[in-house]
Amino acid sequence: MEKSEKIINISKALLKFDAEMGTVKMGEVNPFFHNKYASLSDILEAIKEPLQKAGLTIKQFPEGDNMLTTLLIHAESGEYLSSTYSMKAVKDDPQQQGSRITYQRRYSIGAVLGLNIDKDDDGDDASKKNDKQKEKVKEPVKKNPMGEKPFLQAIEKIVKGQPITLEALKGLYELTPDQEKKITETITKYKKEEK
Repeated sequence: MEKSEKIINISKALLKFDAEMGTVKMGEVNPFFHNKYASLSDILEAIKEPLQKAGLTIKQFPEGDNMLTTLLIHAESGEYLSSTYSMKAVKDDPQQQGSRITYQRRYSIGAVLGLNIDKDDDGDDASKKNDKQKEKVKEPVKKNPMGEKPFLQAIEKIVKGQPITLEALKGLYELTPDQEKKITETITKYKKEEK
């Protein structure tokens, strides 16, 4: 992290921001893990007014190979906090690079401003996993049928080149024979087109 020589004014402004900032709407649901999260647009909408009232602005710049710099500026004094980090996309194409930048922006804004942008389960999921690992006999997991929306989202992700396998989808959902056939055909078609 980099910062201006003095951070007295930006510190006071951040306290004002914290007092003004409400909760960020978690309006999106991950179709594969079913957890709620705040989209980048939800975050930007939620922070806009509290940042302005506190005299702060946040700017982000993609740089070099897979880098993103986030700059938080106190407008009146020019004091700033800045952080740069790198994240590699699964595939090096425009769609994956765009997804990477959006993902970086979400998490960077959340970290810099101390926002809760994902479901916080207070470690419950990790505890449940440890309990399950201790069990000697596991009962079969009953999966929900794959609805139309998750099915279409999976097809769209395959078409965009995201790494989705039939096995992963079968681990999450009960697929119909038609769904399984269509997913297999789509994966095969788009893998051939990559070569």
